[in-house]
Amino acid sequence: MHRFKELEIWKRSRVFSSEIYSLTSKFPESEKFGLTNQLRRASVSIPSNIAEGSSRLSEKDFARFLQIALGSCYEIETQLLISSDLKFIDNTELNNALNEIEQIIKMISKFKSTLKI
Repeated sequence: MHRFKELEIWKRSRVFSSEIYSLTSKFPESEKFGLTNQLRRASVSIPSNIAEGSSRLSEKDFARFLQIALGSCYEIETQLLISSDLKFIDNTELNNALNEIEQIIKMISKFKSTLKI
């Protein structure tokens, strides 16, 4: 079992989730149940799945939860691009968020590759 609070991937994805909440707070009210909700749920899913997976007894189970976290990362990437297309975020905000999610993807992928499954 891993101590999720000590994992850099959990710490970084937790901070990123807060950043997504801040970013989406400027979205139109009409998106409250659309992209705002989707981005927030997907961003919370990343550290949540890392935490839940870390409680599993087998590394195979943990890897499955890391894969779910990766899926949420790619979901966020797509939703950020759509948010930019709709002019909800500017290019600087888009690039900053995309750079961060790409780093998180790399970290999760690298960590997952170290598991003995």
